Amino acid sequence: MKRIGIVGGLGPEATAEYYRIINELYQRKTKGAYPEVIIYSVNMKDFPCAVTTDSTEKTVAWLAEAVQVLYRAGADFALIASNTPHIVFDDLQARSSIPMLSIVKATCQAARKSRLYKVALLGTKTTMSAGFYQRIFAKAGIDIITPEESEKEYIHNKLMNEIMHNNILKETKQGLLVIIKRMIAEESIQGVILGCTELPLILPKDEFSIPFLNTTRIHAASAVEYSLGKA
Repeated sequence: MKRIGIVGGLGPEATAEYYRIINELYQRKTKGAYPEVIIYSVNMKDFPCAVTTDSTEKTVAWLAEAVQVLYRAGADFALIASNTPHIVFDDLQARSSIPMLSIVKATCQAARKSRLYKVALLGTKTTMSAGFYQRIFAKAGIDIITPEESEKEYIHNKLMNEIMHNNILKETKQGLLVIIKRMIAEESIQGVILGCTELPLILPKDEFSIPFLNTTRIHAASAVEYSLGKA
């Protein structure tokens, strides 16, 4: 069994979901055993890449220190409980003393398994616009469609000002579903990537008869598989 390390706090609600899901899946697969998990919950307000793609080196250094804390604490591998920081995942992995699991690659594998070839991506403005999801998915032959600019602003603002603070409003959920419904009608999307680990808090299940890819659960499941030596 490998000890799981999580860079959490980006934000705290999603980190709590990671811990819950990892324990749930681990116990199911081992018939009652519990995983060894080390969580370093960082201060999200210090995150250099929370809104923009500026200061890449600063972002990498900041995250690398967080991973190093996990390594010193005894983690055998690490994951970041957030999508947006994966903008610098390759550089971070190159600096890491331990293996790291990518939320983007894990989600791409899930999309391929579901035989999806055209999916919507919802998340922060950085996640939707920076291209790191698009690059990985393109290699698998999967097209990623992002919302219109006004819709991106709406999603980003709701994430930052409501959902990340566990303020779950019915009208916000309906607003997100309106965007998804439009993308089904106009873009012929086959599924939706919940590309922020807080989005499953407000969109907990599939809608409109298409799969909603819960990146939190997908990433947590990949950690369990890796911990048990099955990945």
